Amino acid sequence: MSTRESVLTDRRTPGTAGDVLRQVAVISAFCFMLIASLTGSGVFGGPSVDELQDGALSAEGSYLAPAGPAFSIWSVIYVGLAAYTIWQALPSQRANPRQRSLGWLIAGSMVLNGLWLVIARFGSLVGTVLAIVGLLIVLAIWFQRAVVTRSDGWLDALLIDGVSGLHFGWVTVATVANTAAWLTAIAPPEWELAADVWGIVMLVLVGIIALGIAGAGGWRIAPALAIAWGLSWIAVGRLAGEPHSAPIGITAVIVAAVVLIVSLAGAAITRAADVRNAGA
Repeated sequence: MSTRESVLTDRRTPGTAGDVLRQVAVISAFCFMLIASLTGSGVFGGPSVDELQDGALSAEGSYLAPAGPAFSIWSVIYVGLAAYTIWQALPSQRANPRQRSLGWLIAGSMVLNGLWLVIARFGSLVGTVLAIVGLLIVLAIWFQRAVVTRSDGWLDALLIDGVSGLHFGWVTVATVANTAAWLTAIAPPEWELAADVWGIVMLVLVGIIALGIAGAGGWRIAPALAIAWGLSWIAVGRLAGEPHSAPIGITAVIVAAVVLIVSLAGAAITRAADVRNAGA
């Protein structure tokens, strides 16, 4: 029996109580994340995210903070997670082996997303670092499992592979920015003299990690798009905003371009090879 036939056979089964519990958990996790997002953004009153923690999480909180418009990518990620939440709740997805492998991880990522916002508002800055590192680990596992499990159609690929890639890529940049904000808050003033050097080192490291993710992920383009997006807005923040740093801004532009160009080339070569192999 082929992989696709196996998936279709599983879909015809009613599923187990554990499958239903997973579907409910994903829905609950999304609701929690949404409520936490609205609370954290100040919709229900109080300061917005960039005003929390004495402004440490704002676009001017550190030398590696992206400019404000960068965070609009969360809207795309949230829409993707909302669509996934609805789709995975369908009876046809209840016993899907891929949902069984990934559903709990996706629910965990949404809980950690919401938890970060709760900690940012009511907890400490170091707590936000711990939360986002935990989120990054969960997303890395989600992305790795998505790579090794075969998608079943374009919708599956979009809502699992595409959303995981964007989420993973963006949180990779956000983890660096969040950590830099914490270090900026606790560091003595003289550390600022070495800010350009350490900023450049961290950006180069992000670029290496991004290419590693792209290669390990079969040159899926979504993580690279999100990372290049974040790096580009770090460049805007340092070249046109405060704190100003031309070296960090220029490095961010270069690293973003390298990540995007290499990833697109890798994706094109991989797809061409797939076409040749299919026609052989």
